[in-house]
Amino acid sequence: MAGRRGAQILPYSKLKSKPNKRRRNRLSDLLLTNVFSLGLFISLIFFLGVVVKYGIPNPLSSKSGNSSYPSPYRTKRLFSWRPFSSNHTNSPVDITTKGLYDKIEFLDVDGGPWKQGWVVKYKGDEWDRETLKIFVVPHSHNDPGWKLTVEEYYLQQSRHILDTIVETLSKDTRRKFIWEEMSYLQRWWRDASDSKKQDLISLVKNGQLEIVGGGWVMNDEANSHYFAIIEQMMEGNTWLADNIGAVPRNAWAIDPFGYSATMAYLLRRMGFENMLIQRTHYELKKELALHENLEFLWRQGWDVEGTADIFVHMMPFYSYDIPHTCGPEPAICCQFDFARMRGFSYESCPWGQHPVETNPSNVHERALKLLDQYRKKSTLYRTNTLLVPLGDDFRYASTDEAESQFSNYQMLFDYINSNPSLNAEAKFGTLEDYFQTLRAEAERINFSLPGEIGSSVLEGFPSLSGDFFTYADRQKDYWSGYYVSRPFFKAVDRVLEETLRASEIMFSLVLGYCYRAPCAKYPISFSDKLTAARRNLALFQHHDGVTGTAKDHVVEDYGLRMHTSLHDLHIFMAKSVELLLNVNHDKADHSQLSQFETEQVRSKYNVQPIHRVIEVPDGSLETVVFFNPLEQTREEIVMVVVTRPDICVLSSNWTSLRSQIAPELHHQEDDLFTGRHRVFWKASVPPLGLQTYYIVNGYVGCEKPKHSKMKLLGGSKPLSCPAPYTCSKLVKGVIEIQNHLHTLTFDAKHGLLQKVSNHKDSNVRVVAEEIGMYSSMGSGAYLFKPTGEAQPIVQAGGRIVISDGPFMQEVYSYPKVSSGKTPISHSTRVYHGEDTVQGFLIEKEYHVELLGPDFNDRELIARFKTDIENKRIFYSDLNGFQMSRRETYDKIPLQGNYYPMPSLAFLQNIKGHRFSVHSRQSLGVASLRNGWLEIMLDRRLTRDDDRGLGQGVMDNRPMNVLFHLLIESNISASTNTKMEGSAALNPSLLSHRVGAHLNYPMHAFVSKKTEEISVQLPPKIFSPLMSPLPCDVHIVQFKVPRPSRFMSGSLEDLRFLLILQRRGWDASYCKRGGFGCSTLIDGMFDLFSVFKDLEILEAKATSLNTLHDDTENVGNIEELQRKQLQEISGEGQVMLYPMELHAYKLGIRPKQ
Repeated sequence: MAGRRGAQILPYSKLKSKPNKRRRNRLSDLLLTNVFSLGLFISLIFFLGVVVKYGIPNPLSSKSGNSSYPSPYRTKRLFSWRPFSSNHTNSPVDITTKGLYDKIEFLDVDGGPWKQGWVVKYKGDEWDRETLKIFVVPHSHNDPGWKLTVEEYYLQQSRHILDTIVETLSKDTRRKFIWEEMSYLQRWWRDASDSKKQDLISLVKNGQLEIVGGGWVMNDEANSHYFAIIEQMMEGNTWLADNIGAVPRNAWAIDPFGYSATMAYLLRRMGFENMLIQRTHYELKKELALHENLEFLWRQGWDVEGTADIFVHMMPFYSYDIPHTCGPEPAICCQFDFARMRGFSYESCPWGQHPVETNPSNVHERALKLLDQYRKKSTLYRTNTLLVPLGDDFRYASTDEAESQFSNYQMLFDYINSNPSLNAEAKFGTLEDYFQTLRAEAERINFSLPGEIGSSVLEGFPSLSGDFFTYADRQKDYWSGYYVSRPFFKAVDRVLEETLRASEIMFSLVLGYCYRAPCAKYPISFSDKLTAARRNLALFQHHDGVTGTAKDHVVEDYGLRMHTSLHDLHIFMAKSVELLLNVNHDKADHSQLSQFETEQVRSKYNVQPIHRVIEVPDGSLETVVFFNPLEQTREEIVMVVVTRPDICVLSSNWTSLRSQIAPELHHQEDDLFTGRHRVFWKASVPPLGLQTYYIVNGYVGCEKPKHSKMKLLGGSKPLSCPAPYTCSKLVKGVIEIQNHLHTLTFDAKHGLLQKVSNHKDSNVRVVAEEIGMYSSMGSGAYLFKPTGEAQPIVQAGGRIVISDGPFMQEVYSYPKVSSGKTPISHSTRVYHGEDTVQGFLIEKEYHVELLGPDFNDRELIARFKTDIENKRIFYSDLNGFQMSRRETYDKIPLQGNYYPMPSLAFLQNIKGHRFSVHSRQSLGVASLRNGWLEIMLDRRLTRDDDRGLGQGVMDNRPMNVLFHLLIESNISASTNTKMEGSAALNPSLLSHRVGAHLNYPMHAFVSKKTEEISVQLPPKIFSPLMSPLPCDVHIVQFKVPRPSRFMSGSLEDLRFLLILQRRGWDASYCKRGGFGCSTLIDGMFDLFSVFKDLEILEAKATSLNTLHDDTENVGNIEELQRKQLQEISGEGQVMLYPMELHAYKLGIRPKQ
């Protein structure tokens, strides 16, 4: 697919050193050559000193609980793929985004024709030695939903665009095109004739049409979780490979509103070699362009050896439209957008100079004017290979439009190419043409700067680490609003994600256990709906989906699709529970109907889920089954809602369990109590397994639940005590609740948390909770533009309910606010249980109703004002995969200091005292003052922010936002934590567990019919794993990638996919996560010993999109290391590396 290369001639004067030889500075060479020896010597001296003083140390971590489980994870030492960067250090790079922020003054200087740059000039002799090779890349950006739904766009525009591409490219082999979104290509494929399909395949094979990215959508990179990104990429890439036979190598992301390092990592591990990005802060673009650093190798901050480095091309100008892609002067570039000529429906050029048809009489003048822009753009990059995109949103919609662009440009190219004195060669190209030509040039010519670290992946370019948030496109317009827009559907997205993951695991387990048995027919019959669920999740990852930046009816379409899939998955899971608990698969009932249903139900796409109310008549029982989607045993306080308090809880072997009962509350000022009851008890559920419990009424000898002790504060209206509880009036000005670890203190006047005391180390942390509101006259779906700081809204005099029991203590507050209706109520809970993850955390649940005109142009926040001296430095996660260091800058406005928080943010002082907030959905976060951490909960906006949507955000829904707060202290020997560098800190092992429990909750199922107590059912438990996995090993996904083809394969086929991650965690907090945990000491993992009753016949390492079984395609890995990654020993031993994702294709059958 490579384009024709220019003549290999001597380098031109722009180059800094001689061609064909790579030379490093001699001092640098000396240091690099001896750094290992020096480091080893220093480490040896330090180690001997430690041994003399403290004796021989014990292993860092070992099996410390669940002794009944044998550990199959061996400790054999193997050569490491690459060292993992420890906390407080960063991988060596030339550029960090923190360094850019520190350097740039953010003055928004007017640069003239290139408003955000400078007046670009060149001498004219720069290309005397090396021809300027110009690749003009036609493209059409097709949003799968924005102003229209994905189906409306397809019917009105996208299908015609694809028809046009096939027709016009077939006329002339010189014409090229790139396409990105598989959601549209798959839809077109369904309608296309066989001849059109074959024409498209031919265009792909001969290199005229390149599929770039090839995901189901061009996903958002701020809000999307890495699980969903992998899913949407895998869904698109797999469809592409199966139907067209193409495997993409180059990624194209011109429209996401900021870029995450996680996406770069995932792409590299999927086999991508190059990527293109566009929407980064305009001041960063300018700074990078000034030093010819717009092309770089993106390195992960923890990847010391650069094994996941990927080459990146950053577009330099304001937009990806034609006026902003040919060169620095949009008024000139617009004249070469021939679809803006009369006769087409696109807007005319706003600069007043319009395109004209190219003809023999004007081609000389037009070609030189266009070439001048190309040359100016070229000076911003190091090489003489230039990329010029040619397209815009939904372009090439007709044959006439396409012919106008292709014909006019071809005439210009012919003129340029026929005049050797111009030292330029221009033609249509694809990304593959561009990157291959650039790499070939970089092999011949050394573009490295003196002292540049670069990357061995592709020399001649700088290495960079960090991410590109928060995006600003002009002036003080920061795109931080979309981190929070439509938070209700951001929450639904994560529910669908974790439900799909749980369903995939169940699907795989049922097929693994059933295989050829009749019970395998049920999951196979569900294949189409499973695929639809994957695609509906994938669709919402679109950068106008999960971002909340689409029109109301489009959001409704996304919501309905997700709701339909949730409904389908719940039905499937309920039936799978029945199948997995039934020992005799062959005689099981394999109808679509199940005796179970989900304990939570969502009646419509736009309402919160509610708990099914369990009603148990006298002498009856209700079955409750929990599915644990995590890879460790779950010891957890669980809850169901019942109609009567005089019930009790039994285990599956009919043992009576201790329990607690408390009244159910809801957001209703006149009556906070629903009349129903919440039952709490401690459940224990095996990893990836099922456990059964019974809610019974009238069972002799069963221990009744303990009634919660209630304290009430009614505010201006007295609260009546709900029956049959005993209530007392709250009289003190201070409220306290506690468990074995914490005592929480609240301000009774406002119902807000004030401080947290730790019983074990006697530390008292100030955690002053505040609820506030921003007033925003310029905010919209994309932008956050507050008129000032957020103001507190809670006043004294709200209503408070305190519940105190043996399993859970809770403070519920319905606050009085400064004006109008109360938009929020909230609960703070602590749980009892030293051997549960819940026992270490503080649960905050906010019920938000930002409804009605009282809250127009308002943005609601929760703020925690701590006594931790963080210097306004904090850490937020990127896509739930890794952490990124954040710093609040005075030189940029408040809205520019807001960052995405998909799942976690924490702040910390130099002594290692840490305050973390885990979230179940993506939101926005900031630390605007020392010790403060604030999170935006919802926003209601009447205005459009002039970014094309044409409306505000007024479709708010009542919703719950759930946080888990964690307070930790560093227990390592090093007392001070460096916070000045650009390196991100890692969560502790306990923090990882807290996040996993929050984001992958247990799924509860209840029987549709009650049964008589006299029918004592046998114990029902399903435990598929040999033992719990180490706590730093996470099963990202266990699935059957191609479910509809499952039955047509043989036992030996690798039809299952297992994706594992070895989490990177901060060992200075290790003891806090140590209960019931083991961790991998040296990375050895026994793949064949994961399952108890399933046999892994064969395993093969693969890429994250399953399309590459050779690790040479997924990273910069040396041969010996590659063999250790690919080869799986006869005993199933594999190496897992910290932070890395490892994918394996498996052949599985039931053990004989």
